[in-house]
Amino acid sequence: MIGLLAMAAAAAAQPRTVLTIDPSHRLVEGVTSDGKTIWVSSILDSQILACRSTCETIATLPAPLHPFAIAWDSLRERLWVAADCPPGVPAIKACERGALLALDRQGKIQTRIAPFIGDFHPGDVSVAARGQVFVSDSQNGMVFRLTKNERGMMAVVLPDTGKSAQGTALDRTGAQLVVADYSQGIGITGIDTFKRTLLLRQDGKPLRGIDGLIRCGSIYYGIYNGATPGRLLSFTTDGKTLNFEEPLPDLKLPDPTQVAYDGEQLLIVADSGWASVDKPNAPRASGASIVAVPLSSDCRPK
Repeated sequence: MIGLLAMAAAAAAQPRTVLTIDPSHRLVEGVTSDGKTIWVSSILDSQILACRSTCETIATLPAPLHPFAIAWDSLRERLWVAADCPPGVPAIKACERGALLALDRQGKIQTRIAPFIGDFHPGDVSVAARGQVFVSDSQNGMVFRLTKNERGMMAVVLPDTGKSAQGTALDRTGAQLVVADYSQGIGITGIDTFKRTLLLRQDGKPLRGIDGLIRCGSIYYGIYNGATPGRLLSFTTDGKTLNFEEPLPDLKLPDPTQVAYDGEQLLIVADSGWASVDKPNAPRASGASIVAVPLSSDCRPK
């Protein structure tokens, strides 16, 4: 059973665990919300869970697909799922092609789409304010966007450019996409120009090891899990360089993956289960946590 912790109105505006997943869900990856419902993806059992006062499984993906990152689309009233069966993951039988899925609130698949040719291993998905949908390939670094008629996908980051694309976030202009490439660093690409530029930190080095990524106003938040414990990082960019910081240095996140923004707070998957995924016979003592970080009107932690 899933345990949902009540959010008391009088609680201090500080990071807190708002949701704990039953440890039977050994590997939790994605989180998203419409401000009322929190959805999470449970990889190994291929389930999507919807949580309010209680939680329930609303969908089990068809074999051989497993749900990785998820994103809520308020315009279409759809839940987008990066569904895959990637190589190199214990307990998952690898396949050549995953898919981008869209589910309705009841968990019924409304859209299933993939590039017309080639292998496809979607690991992350994002939805911009105007409904643009972007999906990244964790195996080759490509990023695609859904066409306006929702019948095709176009590459935004081309082959042989990236290496392991993760989270994406459209900038405020709607013209450029910020992409976290786990191995290469944070990049920015024009969605119509296909030209990617790597953004360097203040010290001239790339910001590697970023998994989940979202934007609130002009601030981007990313989950760093390239070392233990993981951390929440934020950065701003002028399109050429990035200025990053650790907004909550005391917030240490065990085994984090994804981050979402529900209009009031960040929601972060912590203790996801990736650290022990190669130990299938070792049951979890505790479940994954969803940590909430309230944001002020200027998109900074309260």
